[in-house]
Amino acid sequence: MKNLKSYIENTTEAGCACLITMVQGNVLAITISHLLIATQTGIIAGVIAATTILSFKIKNLWMISLSIGVVTAITDYFVHTGKFGLSVFTEAAVTGAGAALLFFVFHFVISKLQKNKFMQE
Repeated sequence: MKNLKSYIENTTEAGCACLITMVQGNVLAITISHLLIATQTGIIAGVIAATTILSFKIKNLWMISLSIGVVTAITDYFVHTGKFGLSVFTEAAVTGAGAALLFFVFHFVISKLQKNKFMQE
């Protein structure tokens, strides 16, 4: 069950980061095309990142974040060409950074919720 959770979490982080970066934060501009590209990026990056993290038994949060960020950036670069920034790598780099940041946000929120639940029992 924990392995499945890792795959779902990493896929969601990569996909959300890609989607938000593609529309440059303007969620009203999201189209079906954006959703399809973000889903493709999320699935590929999420599976690769989760497999890497689980295979190497990475426990350090910084290393997990770095893994998700790097894999998402590389996947984003190959799935579609960037449309903003100084080079074609800019959007992919921002997407990778966004995925790494989402990992920390998800981890922080989940740990806080679990701590509050534990304290209430």
